[in-house]
Amino acid sequence: LEQPKFDLESYLANYKGRTRLERLLLIGVCSSALGVEALKLAVREAKQGKDIKRYLEAQNHLETIGPDESEAQRDLSWMERTERQNQAESQRLEAELKGYKNNLIKESIRMGNEDLGRHYQAIGDLAKAFDAYSRMRQDVSMNKHIIDVSRHLIEVGIEQKNWIVVSSNVQKIKNSLSVSDEDKALQPYLCAAEGLARMDDGDYHSAAMQFLGADAGMGLSCNTIISPNDIAIYGGLCALATMDRNELQSKVLENSNFRTYLELEPHIRRAISFFVNSRYSACLSVLEAYRTDYCLDIHLQRHVDDIYQLVRSKSIVQYFIPFSCVTLDSLNQAFAAPGKTIDKELAAMITRKELDARIDTQNRLLTSVPSAPRSSLQSSTLKTANEYEREARRRIQHMNIHGADLEIKATKRNGMGMGMGSSGGMDDFFDGGFGGGGGGGGGGRELRSRDRGAA
Repeated sequence: LEQPKFDLESYLANYKGRTRLERLLLIGVCSSALGVEALKLAVREAKQGKDIKRYLEAQNHLETIGPDESEAQRDLSWMERTERQNQAESQRLEAELKGYKNNLIKESIRMGNEDLGRHYQAIGDLAKAFDAYSRMRQDVSMNKHIIDVSRHLIEVGIEQKNWIVVSSNVQKIKNSLSVSDEDKALQPYLCAAEGLARMDDGDYHSAAMQFLGADAGMGLSCNTIISPNDIAIYGGLCALATMDRNELQSKVLENSNFRTYLELEPHIRRAISFFVNSRYSACLSVLEAYRTDYCLDIHLQRHVDDIYQLVRSKSIVQYFIPFSCVTLDSLNQAFAAPGKTIDKELAAMITRKELDARIDTQNRLLTSVPSAPRSSLQSSTLKTANEYEREARRRIQHMNIHGADLEIKATKRNGMGMGMGSSGGMDDFFDGGFGGGGGGGGGGRELRSRDRGAA
């Protein structure tokens, strides 16, 4: 990849906890420019914690690309010492939890499971951490405990990429929230977690709505999973990929809460403004300049190509809408890379029915498919006339029933108060005409006059 535009130290300052190490490992593996520096920082970060597996992963990669670095030498003494400490701590916490269970003190059991979960999470045993946090739920006694359990599970779920767990626990927290200021402060955290789950699922519009809905003032409250800068980037890109120009203007640029996040990433705001103002080439150029940065993001990496393709396709469609005919040369000039053409891309868009046009290869033109306004008007008129006739028949039938002083009764088998049965039966009854064509059927229903019922 090309040289990223961000400074590694400043980038890491936005995060704390295990996500720092995860991000450093990704940058170290994927970036040729920052690889050695990122892996050196990853080794140091790992040695400050207790996760031997992550340390070995960082050290092995650094040994491959930077064998002369001091951090590339495997610290066996640290590994042995840390392994002994981890085992001793695990045994101690397990023994404490067993004692709490024997004493049947629910609060102590809950806190013991929490301590055990944090320990397992710190050493990288996420499966055991998830189990320990899950066991906390049976000993909760107030809403705050439910929120704490769900937050622990959300963070483990995000690291495991278990997005079903993330979404379900976000919903559990929402169901437990009160109107207190402390609970209101969780809103950006919940929007961020749910947005990540939606984005991973490829539902970029729902993800955009979650990120755009985050209240201002997140600060560092969510820095174990995401930063305010990430909210601006994820929300802006997902919105660009799925929203039209009017929505981008009203829901993004004029969104007072999201504006505070956009100020942290002015190039995202600039790209959205270019798109809204129909400057599609400038918008794509801004995004392309930051592609390398986004390819080094732990959550965005695998979605970059899809999101960029959606934005590019939208730009081409919007560019073509005002015209009935556009030369391929002008499209190449606006959207193609130097020395390349977009002929195949246009053909693919037409095949996917994203672009309602045809390519004239002889004259090098992209022409819109001619519409048939007369045929469309006739179809619309016939549909309206049929609907009018149908409604008229229904109303006249109702009038005839009331005029004849008839009532509709149902047998006990079909239940009382069902009227004319299902809506499909009603439609068939009234579509049968005025000659009583619908009265013969009815599955046990019969028409009787109140005055002549005994006859």
